[in-house]
Amino acid sequence: MTLKATLIGLVLLLTSLTATAKEPPRVRQARKSKLGTVQRLLARVGLSYPPRQVLLRVFKKERRLEVWARGDAAFKRVQDYAICAASGELGPKRRQGDYQVPEGFYHIAVFNPWSAYHLSMGINYPNASDRLLGYRPNLGSAIMIHGNCVSIGCMAITDDKIKEVYLLALGARQRGQRRVPVHIFPTRLTDETLRRLQKNHSARLVRFWRNLQPGYLHFEKHRQLPRINVDRRGRYVVRTQSGVVVAQSR
Repeated sequence: MTLKATLIGLVLLLTSLTATAKEPPRVRQARKSKLGTVQRLLARVGLSYPPRQVLLRVFKKERRLEVWARGDAAFKRVQDYAICAASGELGPKRRQGDYQVPEGFYHIAVFNPWSAYHLSMGINYPNASDRLLGYRPNLGSAIMIHGNCVSIGCMAITDDKIKEVYLLALGARQRGQRRVPVHIFPTRLTDETLRRLQKNHSARLVRFWRNLQPGYLHFEKHRQLPRINVDRRGRYVVRTQSGVVVAQSR
């Protein structure tokens, strides 16, 4: 190990110890009971805690939450978790009270260690696309990934497993990842699944899902985060590694 790597490790350790001393009780308890588990999950894919970056991916039809992490190279899948409660159906959230889990490209906006649902992480819904395409007088808010296995538009896993997800995301945040991305899809957006979706859903929904597909496929191919913006019509625009702008027509 080089002197530089040793110094970086010491800085991260001191930062972690300082943060731990100030942590709320539920986070301290999660760290006490789950840090070893999280470290083993990361070690299994050649990473250490805290990871440099974390990505969360949600697949609504499969009811799965995937956690990916990276050090200096490509993302590796650390673990996936069963979503034990999620309301609504396939399709984006467009207004308050529709009970929908959003679909699109988000990031964690808040960590809540005092949640009524044990531990929770709130995403930045409504994002720029939602504000353009949704029912603007009342789009809704407070969409969370949390424990307690109950949901009204949120993504719930068990109290036991939310500790692992929370620690992984919080660790990356404390290491310096300003935004922990959360990508939410109706299902795995291959060409074949889109053809199947087209048989049972409206053309408008299928166009929306086709707009999500480039972001899904970019990560599937490269294991790197795509750069995503929103255009004036609310469409997601994915900038690939080659600099090509990809946007499906709506």
